[in-house]
Amino acid sequence: MQRSFGTSGLLAPSIGQGSWYSEQGDRREAIAAFRRGLDLGLTHIDTAEMYGDGRAEALIGEAIEGRRDGVFLVSKVLPHNASRQGVRAACERSLKQLRTDRLDCYLLHWRGPHPLPETFAAFEALKQEGKILSWGVSNFDEDDLDEALAAAGKGRITCNQVLYHLRERAIEHAVIPWCEQNGVAVVAYSPFGHDDFPPPGSAQGKVLAEIAASQGATPRQVALAFLTRRDSVFAIPKAGRVAHVEDNAGALNLALSEAEIARIDAAFPRGRKPASLPMI
Repeated sequence: MQRSFGTSGLLAPSIGQGSWYSEQGDRREAIAAFRRGLDLGLTHIDTAEMYGDGRAEALIGEAIEGRRDGVFLVSKVLPHNASRQGVRAACERSLKQLRTDRLDCYLLHWRGPHPLPETFAAFEALKQEGKILSWGVSNFDEDDLDEALAAAGKGRITCNQVLYHLRERAIEHAVIPWCEQNGVAVVAYSPFGHDDFPPPGSAQGKVLAEIAASQGATPRQVALAFLTRRDSVFAIPKAGRVAHVEDNAGALNLALSEAEIARIDAAFPRGRKPASLPMI
């Protein structure tokens, strides 16, 4: 399930591994989970300098040691560090923590005080030096994306990482169409919601369970397959345990029928377009 990652010329699996809060659990268990994910094809690993003040990056650096060439590695710069010199310093810190000489993609975590042209110029300089292979943004609504495109020019913005799960489908209104029109990959963070996955006994949970049973899958695998049903969309669920990683990986080869997609769509209506882009 390797897909073209925006206009970067790079490939990544439709489902990867997130790392938010990964540093707060048992370190050995988290490292084992990341490594098992790599074994199963979840080679897209996402992190950020914000996560645990760099401790998540350090954990991932240990997990991927000796396997860097088989990893699609992404990190993010905090908005207050996104000046031209601040981006460079932040990137160098992330590279050191991750024990690597390059990132496959580097993102602005969300909009902040520094002008986008300044941030993007820093990204382009790092790209020319080979320290990042592509760059993108996170938590950008379509208006932000219009401004980013005007500042960067066509073909430079590789991805937009945004909140997307069954109970939060706001990006389907305008963000996904914008990204598809402009060759930008969409990366869904928190694809199971933030402690918000439908419980088995709920009406929504029963829909997922019934589809899962007919597919020989699990409800979470069905959710991931639905979210990544479009070639432009990738998902990065966090899994701190090997069993959870194995469950996520089972969605890589799961294809839902049109009838199943329609049933999920009806059970989890996307609702009206909100005034602002949801984010956590």
